[in-house]
Amino acid sequence: MALKYHVLSKELQEQITEDRAKNWENPYKCKDTDALRRDPTHDNANLWRPAFVRDIEKILHLPVYNRYADKTQVFSLYHNDDISRRGLHVQLVSRIARNIGAVLGLNIDLIEAIALGHDLGHTPFGHAGERFLSELLHQNTGCYFNHNVHSVRVVDRLYRRNLTLQTLDGILCHNGEFEKKEYIPKPCNNFCNFDKKFLQCCNLGKEAIDRLIPSTLEGCVVRISDMIAYLGKDRQDARIAKIIDSNNEFAPNETGSKNAEIINNLIVDIIENSYGKSFIHLSQTAYNDLKKAKDENTEIIYKNKEISDIYDKVIKPMFEQMYKKLLSDIKQGNKNSFIFRHHINDINYQTKYYSQFDYINESPDFIVSDYIASMTDDYFIELYREMFPDSKFKIEYKSYFEN
Repeated sequence: MALKYHVLSKELQEQITEDRAKNWENPYKCKDTDALRRDPTHDNANLWRPAFVRDIEKILHLPVYNRYADKTQVFSLYHNDDISRRGLHVQLVSRIARNIGAVLGLNIDLIEAIALGHDLGHTPFGHAGERFLSELLHQNTGCYFNHNVHSVRVVDRLYRRNLTLQTLDGILCHNGEFEKKEYIPKPCNNFCNFDKKFLQCCNLGKEAIDRLIPSTLEGCVVRISDMIAYLGKDRQDARIAKIIDSNNEFAPNETGSKNAEIINNLIVDIIENSYGKSFIHLSQTAYNDLKKAKDENTEIIYKNKEISDIYDKVIKPMFEQMYKKLLSDIKQGNKNSFIFRHHINDINYQTKYYSQFDYINESPDFIVSDYIASMTDDYFIELYREMFPDSKFKIEYKSYFEN
């Protein structure tokens, strides 16, 4: 069956062509001159490194950016390079968001910075790992772990990279698990207000996160693009992983059920309904289809018993054992522990050129959660084997050749 691609209305295509001929500039875009940094005496923009390009470069050169390549997007424990990892996901989000932003006349450098940095704080084993780590942190501190909040902590607190307020806000507010029909930017004009919002998310968790709205149109575009990027791609990966049958068909709708249809048709809908406006808007039909597609993915893919059993019966107790042992090592000052050798010492080294920061004075629970969240899937498994060689919990990857 041929793919069903929508196109922009003839009227809007003519309007965009006319506006481009007149060098029209979107009055609602975030300009480079709007960029705010905690330390305004450093990282000033210039002709060859504009404000948000500097943010992109800072993100790309972080050690945690390298680790995207071996972090679960949805499907863990497969030796199969055709299944998406988080590194591909952030590139897909960036590409989709820049496509939308370029047509809407937005700041595509800011869009790219937010998109590439939005999952830097994600745990090994995807949202399951995020849930396990949040439970452990909350038991000990009363605070919650959420990957969007931790992504900000990574770039702003741990690595001290002096990113712009606009990039940090977009990362914090991306929340691709919570869809809306309309995204009206909610201004956040200073770091005092941003820090309050960040702390509320730490202390209240989902209650505060569900209220987050990006402060820029660029952040709003990344947020909706996050969903567009994973909806169809997760379906492709589920077939490769044999979680669903290759002939399994999702419910037909106006937007389409295939990855290429979902991407093209939602991009077209967003541009059609948002061009020249101060907000990002989906038609009612597109919003309904997006919501239905997410619900279908949840029931058919994300709640698959084969996946959830491995997470809950094997990986969760591994998280618990590792967390407890690493916390004990910090409190006892065991400098031979991997948390000192592979994490604390590295953070101190990485930040020595940026600011005075004695990381060991942070709360031990937060240091442990920082370390575990920074791990790739493979590193987590290898570290667990080193720490608990006699454990009954074993993880086996599915090979390319298993039916």
